[in-house]
Amino acid sequence: MTVYTVIKATPAPKPEVGEEGGPAVTMPGANGVDVVTFGCRLNAYESEAMRARAAADGLSDAVVFNTCAVTNEAVRQARQAIRKARRERPDARIIVTGCAAQIDPAAFAAMPEVDLVLGNAEKAAPGALVETTARVRVNDIMSVKETAGHLIDGLKDRARAYVEVQNGCDHRCTFCIIPYGRGNSRSAPAGEVVEQVRKLAAEGYREVVLTGVDVTSWGADLPGEPTLGQLVGRILRMVPDLPRLRLSSIDAAEIDPDLLKLFAEEPRLMPYLHLSLQAGDDLILKRMKRRHNRTDALNLVASVRAVRPDVAFGADLIAGFPTESEEAFENTVRLVEEAGLAFLHVFPYSARPGTPAARMPPVKGPVIKDRARRLREAGQRGLERHLQSQVGRVLPGLVERDGLARAEDFTEIAFTGEAPAGEIVAFRVTGHDGARVIAERAA
Repeated sequence: MTVYTVIKATPAPKPEVGEEGGPAVTMPGANGVDVVTFGCRLNAYESEAMRARAAADGLSDAVVFNTCAVTNEAVRQARQAIRKARRERPDARIIVTGCAAQIDPAAFAAMPEVDLVLGNAEKAAPGALVETTARVRVNDIMSVKETAGHLIDGLKDRARAYVEVQNGCDHRCTFCIIPYGRGNSRSAPAGEVVEQVRKLAAEGYREVVLTGVDVTSWGADLPGEPTLGQLVGRILRMVPDLPRLRLSSIDAAEIDPDLLKLFAEEPRLMPYLHLSLQAGDDLILKRMKRRHNRTDALNLVASVRAVRPDVAFGADLIAGFPTESEEAFENTVRLVEEAGLAFLHVFPYSARPGTPAARMPPVKGPVIKDRARRLREAGQRGLERHLQSQVGRVLPGLVERDGLARAEDFTEIAFTGEAPAGEIVAFRVTGHDGARVIAERAA
Protein backbone atom coordinates (compact mmCIF):
# COMPACT_ATOMS: atom_id res chain seq x y z
CA MET A 1 0.00 0.00 0.00
CA THR A 2 1.47 3.23 -0.93
CA VAL A 3 1.32 6.28 1.29
CA TYR A 4 0.20 9.57 -0.25
CA THR A 5 1.32 13.13 -0.95
CA VAL A 6 0.76 15.92 -3.39
CA ILE A 7 2.40 15.53 -6.79
CA LYS A 8 2.65 18.36 -9.27
CA ALA A 9 1.65 17.52 -12.80
CA THR A 10 4.24 19.93 -14.17
CA PRO A 11 7.67 21.05 -13.72
CA ALA A 12 9.98 18.85 -11.66
CA PRO A 13 8.40 15.67 -10.36
CA LYS A 14 8.55 14.99 -6.66
CA PRO A 15 9.14 11.64 -4.97
CA GLU A 16 6.26 9.22 -4.74
CA VAL A 17 5.28 10.10 -1.22
CA GLY A 18 5.53 12.83 1.39
CA GLU A 19 4.17 13.96 4.70
CA GLU A 20 0.64 14.55 5.94
CA GLY A 21 -1.02 14.67 2.53
CA GLY A 22 0.76 17.91 1.67
CA PRO A 23 -0.64 21.25 0.56
CA ALA A 24 -2.85 21.50 -2.48
CA VAL A 25 -1.51 21.84 -5.99
CA THR A 26 -3.73 23.90 -8.28
CA MET A 27 -3.79 23.23 -12.01
CA PRO A 28 -5.48 26.12 -13.85
CA GLY A 29 -7.58 25.07 -16.79
CA ALA A 30 -9.60 26.52 -19.61
CA ASN A 31 -12.87 28.44 -19.14
CA GLY A 32 -12.08 29.38 -15.55
CA VAL A 33 -11.88 25.77 -14.31
CA ASP A 34 -9.23 25.01 -11.68
CA VAL A 35 -8.42 21.51 -10.43
CA VAL A 36 -6.96 21.44 -6.91
CA THR A 37 -5.17 18.18 -6.11
CA PHE A 38 -4.36 16.66 -2.74
CA GLY A 39 -2.78 13.26 -2.29
CA CYS A 40 -1.08 10.64 -4.39
CA ARG A 41 0.26 10.49 -7.92
CA LEU A 42 -2.93 8.70 -8.93
CA ASN A 43 -4.91 11.73 -7.81
CA ALA A 44 -2.66 13.94 -9.92
CA TYR A 45 -3.09 11.51 -12.80
CA GLU A 46 -6.86 11.55 -12.43
CA SER A 47 -6.95 15.32 -12.02
CA GLU A 48 -5.45 15.57 -15.50
CA ALA A 49 -8.25 13.35 -16.78
CA MET A 50 -10.87 15.49 -15.04
CA ARG A 51 -9.42 18.67 -16.46
CA ALA A 52 -9.66 17.20 -19.95
CA ARG A 53 -13.19 15.97 -19.21
CA ALA A 54 -14.22 19.41 -17.95
CA ALA A 55 -13.10 20.97 -21.22
CA ALA A 56 -14.87 18.31 -23.28
CA ASP A 57 -18.11 18.75 -21.32
CA GLY A 58 -18.02 22.54 -21.51
CA LEU A 59 -17.67 23.13 -17.75
CA SER A 60 -16.86 26.73 -16.91
CA ASP A 61 -16.22 28.89 -13.83
CA ALA A 62 -15.61 26.01 -11.42
CA VAL A 63 -13.13 24.70 -8.87
CA VAL A 64 -12.70 20.93 -8.61
CA PHE A 65 -11.13 19.55 -5.43
CA ASN A 66 -9.57 16.08 -5.75
CA THR A 67 -9.16 15.12 -2.09
CA CYS A 68 -6.96 12.76 -0.09
CA ALA A 69 -7.97 10.71 2.97
CA VAL A 70 -4.65 9.29 4.11
CA THR A 71 -4.52 11.50 7.24
CA ASN A 72 -6.86 13.75 9.17
CA GLU A 73 -4.57 16.63 8.25
CA ALA A 74 -5.10 16.00 4.53
CA VAL A 75 -8.89 16.14 5.03
CA ARG A 76 -8.62 19.27 7.16
CA GLN A 77 -6.53 21.02 4.52
CA ALA A 78 -9.06 20.12 1.83
CA ARG A 79 -11.96 21.55 3.84
CA GLN A 80 -9.96 24.69 4.53
CA ALA A 81 -9.14 25.10 0.84
CA ILE A 82 -12.80 24.65 -0.13
CA ARG A 83 -13.88 27.44 2.23
CA LYS A 84 -11.15 29.71 0.90
CA ALA A 85 -12.16 29.01 -2.69
CA ARG A 86 -15.76 29.99 -1.96
CA ARG A 87 -14.64 33.28 -0.42
CA GLU A 88 -12.39 34.07 -3.37
CA ARG A 89 -14.78 32.86 -6.08
CA PRO A 90 -18.32 33.27 -4.74
CA ASP A 91 -19.98 32.53 -8.08
CA ALA A 92 -17.89 29.49 -9.06
CA ARG A 93 -19.23 25.94 -8.98
CA ILE A 94 -17.43 23.98 -6.22
CA ILE A 95 -17.04 20.25 -6.92
CA VAL A 96 -15.45 17.84 -4.43
CA THR A 97 -14.23 14.34 -5.28
CA GLY A 98 -11.35 11.97 -4.43
CA CYS A 99 -10.80 9.57 -1.55
CA ALA A 100 -12.03 11.81 1.27
CA ALA A 101 -15.24 12.50 -0.65
CA GLN A 102 -15.65 8.79 -1.40
CA ILE A 103 -15.22 7.77 2.24
CA ASP A 104 -17.31 10.52 3.85
CA PRO A 105 -19.50 12.19 1.21
CA ALA A 106 -21.99 13.44 3.81
CA ALA A 107 -19.35 15.58 5.52
CA PHE A 108 -18.59 17.45 2.30
CA ALA A 109 -22.23 17.60 1.24
CA ALA A 110 -22.96 19.31 4.56
CA MET A 111 -20.58 22.15 3.69
CA PRO A 112 -22.59 25.11 2.34
CA GLU A 113 -19.69 25.97 0.03
CA VAL A 114 -20.01 22.69 -1.92
CA ASP A 115 -22.24 22.31 -4.99
CA LEU A 116 -21.47 18.72 -6.00
CA VAL A 117 -19.81 15.66 -4.39
CA LEU A 118 -18.52 12.91 -6.71
CA GLY A 119 -17.09 9.50 -5.83
CA ASN A 120 -13.85 8.11 -7.22
CA ALA A 121 -15.70 5.90 -9.69
CA GLU A 122 -17.73 8.83 -11.03
CA LYS A 123 -15.21 11.67 -11.23
CA ALA A 124 -13.95 11.12 -14.80
CA ALA A 125 -17.23 9.92 -16.31
CA PRO A 126 -18.65 11.90 -19.25
CA GLY A 127 -20.93 14.65 -17.99
CA ALA A 128 -20.20 14.00 -14.30
CA LEU A 129 -18.70 17.43 -13.62
CA VAL A 130 -21.69 19.26 -15.14
CA GLU A 131 -24.31 17.14 -13.35
CA THR A 132 -27.02 19.37 -11.87
CA THR A 133 -29.82 16.98 -10.89
CA ALA A 134 -28.03 15.25 -8.01
CA ARG A 135 -25.87 17.01 -5.42
CA VAL A 136 -24.15 13.79 -4.29
CA ARG A 137 -23.10 11.03 -6.67
CA VAL A 138 -21.04 8.46 -4.76
CA ASN A 139 -21.47 4.75 -5.42
CA ASP A 140 -20.11 1.71 -3.60
CA ILE A 141 -16.42 1.69 -4.55
CA MET A 142 -16.15 -2.00 -3.64
CA SER A 143 -18.51 -2.82 -6.52
CA VAL A 144 -16.13 -1.35 -9.12
CA LYS A 145 -14.46 -4.14 -11.09
CA GLU A 146 -12.50 -2.29 -13.78
CA THR A 147 -9.82 0.37 -13.89
CA ALA A 148 -10.97 3.82 -14.88
CA GLY A 149 -11.18 4.48 -18.59
CA HIS A 150 -8.73 7.38 -18.69
CA LEU A 151 -5.55 5.46 -19.45
CA ILE A 152 -5.00 6.73 -22.97
CA ASP A 153 -3.19 10.00 -22.38
CA GLY A 154 -1.53 9.42 -19.02
CA LEU A 155 -0.02 12.03 -16.70
CA LYS A 156 2.89 13.87 -18.27
CA ASP A 157 5.41 16.47 -17.29
CA ARG A 158 8.26 17.88 -19.29
CA ALA A 159 10.58 14.98 -18.45
CA ARG A 160 8.53 11.81 -18.06
CA ALA A 161 5.09 10.25 -18.25
CA TYR A 162 3.15 8.13 -15.76
CA VAL A 163 0.95 5.17 -16.58
CA GLU A 164 -1.70 3.92 -14.16
CA VAL A 165 -1.54 0.14 -14.39
CA GLN A 166 -3.53 -0.68 -11.26
CA ASN A 167 -5.95 0.87 -8.79
CA GLY A 168 -7.33 -0.12 -5.40
CA CYS A 169 -5.98 -2.53 -2.77
CA ASP A 170 -7.02 -5.95 -1.47
CA HIS A 171 -5.02 -5.65 1.75
CA ARG A 172 -6.32 -4.18 4.98
CA CYS A 173 -3.43 -2.65 6.88
CA THR A 174 -4.72 -1.54 10.26
CA PHE A 175 -3.62 2.09 9.84
CA CYS A 176 -4.95 2.61 6.32
CA ILE A 177 -8.32 3.97 5.16
CA ILE A 178 -7.41 4.11 1.46
CA PRO A 179 -9.03 0.80 0.33
CA TYR A 180 -12.37 2.31 1.31
CA GLY A 181 -11.65 5.25 -0.97
CA ARG A 182 -10.14 3.31 -3.85
CA GLY A 183 -11.87 -0.06 -3.66
CA ASN A 184 -10.41 -3.50 -4.25
CA SER A 185 -7.43 -4.07 -6.51
CA ARG A 186 -8.10 -4.03 -10.24
CA SER A 187 -5.57 -4.16 -13.04
CA ALA A 188 -5.39 -2.52 -16.44
CA PRO A 189 -5.05 -5.17 -19.19
CA ALA A 190 -1.47 -5.67 -20.33
CA GLY A 191 -2.29 -4.89 -23.96
CA GLU A 192 -3.73 -1.49 -23.06
CA VAL A 193 -0.73 -0.66 -20.90
CA VAL A 194 1.75 -1.63 -23.62
CA GLU A 195 -0.14 0.40 -26.21
CA GLN A 196 -0.18 3.45 -23.98
CA VAL A 197 3.56 3.17 -23.27
CA ARG A 198 4.20 2.78 -27.00
CA LYS A 199 2.29 5.99 -27.73
CA LEU A 200 4.18 7.88 -25.04
CA ALA A 201 7.54 6.68 -26.37
CA ALA A 202 6.45 7.74 -29.88
CA GLU A 203 5.69 11.21 -28.49
CA GLY A 204 9.31 11.44 -27.38
CA TYR A 205 9.10 10.59 -23.69
CA ARG A 206 12.38 9.08 -22.53
CA GLU A 207 11.05 7.70 -19.26
CA VAL A 208 7.74 6.13 -18.25
CA VAL A 209 6.76 5.36 -14.66
CA LEU A 210 4.31 2.55 -13.86
CA THR A 211 2.13 3.62 -10.98
CA GLY A 212 -0.83 2.46 -8.91
CA VAL A 213 -2.07 2.06 -5.35
CA ASP A 214 -0.54 -1.43 -4.93
CA VAL A 215 1.52 -1.98 -8.08
CA THR A 216 2.89 -5.39 -7.11
CA SER A 217 -0.65 -6.78 -7.06
CA TRP A 218 -1.01 -6.04 -10.78
CA GLY A 219 -2.43 -9.02 -12.66
CA ALA A 220 -3.92 -10.97 -9.76
CA ASP A 221 -7.43 -10.19 -11.02
CA LEU A 222 -6.68 -10.84 -14.71
CA PRO A 223 -7.07 -14.16 -16.58
CA GLY A 224 -4.07 -16.38 -15.90
CA GLU A 225 -2.93 -14.12 -13.03
CA PRO A 226 0.10 -12.60 -14.80
CA THR A 227 2.73 -10.93 -12.63
CA LEU A 228 4.14 -7.42 -12.57
CA GLY A 229 7.44 -8.83 -13.82
CA GLN A 230 5.68 -10.29 -16.84
CA LEU A 231 4.06 -6.93 -17.58
CA VAL A 232 7.39 -5.10 -17.29
CA GLY A 233 9.09 -7.66 -19.54
CA ARG A 234 6.35 -7.32 -22.14
CA ILE A 235 6.65 -3.53 -22.16
CA LEU A 236 10.42 -3.65 -22.60
CA ARG A 237 10.17 -6.21 -25.40
CA MET A 238 7.39 -4.48 -27.30
CA VAL A 239 8.56 -0.89 -26.84
CA PRO A 240 12.27 -1.11 -27.69
CA ASP A 241 12.52 2.65 -28.29
CA LEU A 242 11.78 3.49 -24.63
CA PRO A 243 15.10 4.21 -22.88
CA ARG A 244 13.88 4.16 -19.27
CA LEU A 245 11.08 2.32 -17.45
CA ARG A 246 10.61 2.98 -13.75
CA LEU A 247 8.41 1.47 -11.04
CA SER A 248 6.67 3.50 -8.37
CA SER A 249 6.28 2.33 -4.77
CA ILE A 250 6.07 -1.44 -4.34
CA ASP A 251 5.06 -3.71 -1.48
CA ALA A 252 8.01 -5.02 0.51
CA ALA A 253 6.28 -8.40 0.82
CA GLU A 254 7.06 -9.56 -2.65
CA ILE A 255 9.12 -9.27 -5.79
CA ASP A 256 8.29 -11.92 -8.37
CA PRO A 257 11.04 -13.98 -10.06
CA ASP A 258 10.43 -12.41 -13.48
CA LEU A 259 10.88 -8.92 -12.07
CA LEU A 260 14.06 -9.91 -10.25
CA LYS A 261 15.41 -11.41 -13.48
CA LEU A 262 14.70 -8.15 -15.32
CA PHE A 263 16.61 -6.15 -12.72
CA ALA A 264 19.55 -8.44 -13.39
CA GLU A 265 19.40 -8.36 -17.19
CA GLU A 266 17.58 -5.24 -18.39
CA PRO A 267 19.43 -1.91 -18.03
CA ARG A 268 16.36 0.00 -19.23
CA LEU A 269 14.56 -0.97 -16.01
CA MET A 270 15.71 1.76 -13.63
CA PRO A 271 17.67 0.62 -10.55
CA TYR A 272 15.47 2.22 -7.92
CA LEU A 273 12.77 0.74 -5.70
CA HIS A 274 10.67 2.63 -3.22
CA LEU A 275 9.45 0.12 -0.62
CA SER A 276 6.30 0.31 1.46
CA LEU A 277 8.04 -0.83 4.65
CA GLN A 278 6.22 1.24 7.33
CA ALA A 279 8.24 -0.22 10.23
CA GLY A 280 11.31 -2.28 11.07
CA ASP A 281 10.00 -4.15 14.10
CA ASP A 282 8.24 -7.51 13.73
CA LEU A 283 5.61 -6.95 16.43
CA ILE A 284 4.65 -3.53 15.05
CA LEU A 285 4.52 -4.94 11.51
CA LYS A 286 2.19 -7.68 12.78
CA ARG A 287 -0.05 -5.11 14.48
CA MET A 288 -0.05 -3.09 11.26
CA LYS A 289 -1.18 -6.27 9.50
CA ARG A 290 1.64 -5.99 7.02
CA ARG A 291 2.47 -9.06 4.94
CA HIS A 292 6.22 -8.95 5.55
CA ASN A 293 8.51 -9.02 8.57
CA ARG A 294 11.90 -7.42 9.11
CA THR A 295 13.80 -10.38 7.66
CA ASP A 296 11.62 -10.41 4.55
CA ALA A 297 12.45 -6.75 3.91
CA LEU A 298 16.18 -7.26 4.35
CA ASN A 299 16.11 -10.35 2.13
CA LEU A 300 14.28 -8.47 -0.62
CA VAL A 301 16.85 -5.67 -0.55
CA ALA A 302 19.72 -8.17 -0.57
CA SER A 303 18.27 -10.19 -3.45
CA VAL A 304 17.86 -7.15 -5.70
CA ARG A 305 21.24 -5.76 -4.74
CA ALA A 306 22.89 -9.10 -5.52
CA VAL A 307 21.75 -8.95 -9.14
CA ARG A 308 21.86 -5.14 -9.56
CA PRO A 309 24.61 -3.64 -7.38
CA ASP A 310 23.86 -0.08 -8.51
CA VAL A 311 20.27 -0.20 -7.18
CA ALA A 312 19.11 2.38 -4.62
CA PHE A 313 16.22 2.01 -2.22
CA GLY A 314 13.74 4.36 -0.65
CA ALA A 315 11.04 3.57 1.88
CA ASP A 316 7.91 4.78 3.61
CA LEU A 317 8.18 4.60 7.40
CA ILE A 318 5.65 5.49 10.10
CA ALA A 319 6.85 6.94 13.41
CA GLY A 320 4.83 6.43 16.58
CA PHE A 321 2.41 3.71 15.52
CA PRO A 322 0.13 2.73 18.44
CA THR A 323 1.85 0.53 21.06
CA GLU A 324 5.29 1.30 19.57
CA SER A 325 7.89 1.01 22.33
CA GLU A 326 11.26 2.71 22.29
CA GLU A 327 12.87 -0.65 21.49
CA ALA A 328 10.50 -1.20 18.57
CA PHE A 329 11.22 2.28 17.27
CA GLU A 330 14.98 1.69 17.49
CA ASN A 331 14.52 -1.44 15.38
CA THR A 332 13.05 0.77 12.66
CA VAL A 333 15.92 3.25 12.94
CA ARG A 334 18.47 0.43 12.63
CA LEU A 335 16.69 -0.91 9.55
CA VAL A 336 17.55 2.30 7.69
CA GLU A 337 21.27 1.54 7.93
CA GLU A 338 20.99 -2.25 7.67
CA ALA A 339 19.00 -2.01 4.43
CA GLY A 340 21.08 0.88 3.11
CA LEU A 341 18.02 3.08 2.53
CA ALA A 342 18.83 6.32 0.74
CA PHE A 343 15.47 8.03 0.31
CA LEU A 344 13.14 8.04 3.31
CA HIS A 345 9.62 9.40 3.57
CA VAL A 346 8.70 9.60 7.24
CA PHE A 347 5.12 9.89 8.47
CA PRO A 348 4.21 10.75 12.04
CA TYR A 349 1.36 8.36 12.83
CA SER A 350 -2.06 9.96 12.35
CA ALA A 351 -5.12 8.02 13.49
CA ARG A 352 -7.87 7.60 10.90
CA PRO A 353 -11.35 6.99 12.33
CA GLY A 354 -12.71 3.64 11.23
CA THR A 355 -9.34 1.88 11.12
CA PRO A 356 -8.34 -0.81 13.67
CA ALA A 357 -5.18 1.10 14.61
CA ALA A 358 -7.27 4.06 15.78
CA ARG A 359 -8.60 1.83 18.56
CA MET A 360 -5.15 0.71 19.74
CA PRO A 361 -3.35 2.36 22.70
CA PRO A 362 -1.78 5.50 21.22
CA VAL A 363 1.74 6.84 21.57
CA LYS A 364 1.80 10.35 23.03
CA GLY A 365 1.93 13.18 20.51
CA PRO A 366 5.28 14.69 21.63
CA VAL A 367 6.85 11.21 21.47
CA ILE A 368 5.53 10.71 17.93
CA LYS A 369 6.95 14.08 16.89
CA ASP A 370 10.35 13.31 18.43
CA ARG A 371 10.53 9.86 16.82
CA ALA A 372 9.64 11.32 13.42
CA ARG A 373 12.50 13.79 13.85
CA ARG A 374 14.96 11.05 14.79
CA LEU A 375 13.85 8.87 11.92
CA ARG A 376 14.32 11.75 9.48
CA GLU A 377 17.81 12.27 10.87
CA ALA A 378 18.58 8.60 10.21
CA GLY A 379 17.23 9.07 6.71
CA GLN A 380 19.43 12.10 6.18
CA ARG A 381 22.49 10.10 7.21
CA GLY A 382 21.49 7.38 4.75
CA LEU A 383 21.02 9.91 1.97
CA GLU A 384 24.39 11.51 2.62
CA ARG A 385 26.11 8.11 2.52
CA HIS A 386 24.48 7.44 -0.81
CA LEU A 387 25.35 10.86 -2.26
CA GLN A 388 28.99 10.54 -1.18
CA SER A 389 29.20 7.17 -2.97
CA GLN A 390 28.30 8.91 -6.23
CA VAL A 391 31.12 11.48 -6.14
CA GLY A 392 33.52 10.98 -9.04
CA ARG A 393 31.06 8.92 -11.10
CA VAL A 394 29.58 9.80 -14.47
CA LEU A 395 25.80 9.44 -14.29
CA PRO A 396 23.25 9.56 -17.09
CA GLY A 397 20.51 11.94 -15.93
CA LEU A 398 17.08 12.70 -17.30
CA VAL A 399 16.83 16.49 -17.34
CA GLU A 400 13.72 17.68 -15.48
CA ARG A 401 14.27 21.43 -15.75
CA ASP A 402 17.07 23.95 -15.97
CA GLY A 403 19.81 22.87 -13.60
CA LEU A 404 18.12 19.70 -12.33
CA ALA A 405 18.20 16.11 -13.59
CA ARG A 406 17.41 12.68 -12.17
CA ALA A 407 19.88 9.77 -12.23
CA GLU A 408 18.83 6.22 -13.00
CA ASP A 409 18.77 5.42 -9.27
CA PHE A 410 16.54 8.46 -8.61
CA THR A 411 19.33 10.63 -7.22
CA GLU A 412 18.78 14.34 -7.92
CA ILE A 413 21.53 15.95 -9.96
CA ALA A 414 22.09 19.70 -9.69
CA PHE A 415 24.14 20.77 -12.69
CA THR A 416 25.56 23.85 -14.31
CA GLY A 417 25.17 24.63 -17.97
CA GLU A 418 22.26 24.10 -20.32
CA ALA A 419 20.43 20.91 -21.24
CA PRO A 420 16.91 20.52 -22.65
CA ALA A 421 14.19 19.07 -20.41
CA GLY A 422 13.33 15.49 -21.29
CA GLU A 423 16.77 14.60 -22.64
CA ILE A 424 19.18 12.10 -21.12
CA VAL A 425 22.59 13.68 -20.55
CA ALA A 426 25.86 12.41 -19.01
CA PHE A 427 26.97 14.26 -15.87
CA ARG A 428 30.22 14.03 -13.90
CA VAL A 429 29.56 14.23 -10.15
CA THR A 430 31.90 16.60 -8.31
CA GLY A 431 30.27 16.70 -4.87
CA HIS A 432 26.98 16.93 -3.02
CA ASP A 433 25.07 19.34 -0.79
CA GLY A 434 23.34 16.81 1.45
CA ALA A 435 20.22 16.71 -0.68
CA ARG A 436 21.49 16.09 -4.22
CA VAL A 437 24.73 15.56 -6.08
CA ILE A 438 26.51 18.47 -7.73
CA ALA A 439 27.66 17.78 -11.27
CA GLU A 440 28.84 19.19 -14.55
CA ARG A 441 28.10 17.93 -18.02
CA ALA A 442 30.57 15.23 -19.01
CA ALA A 443 32.55 15.72 -22.18
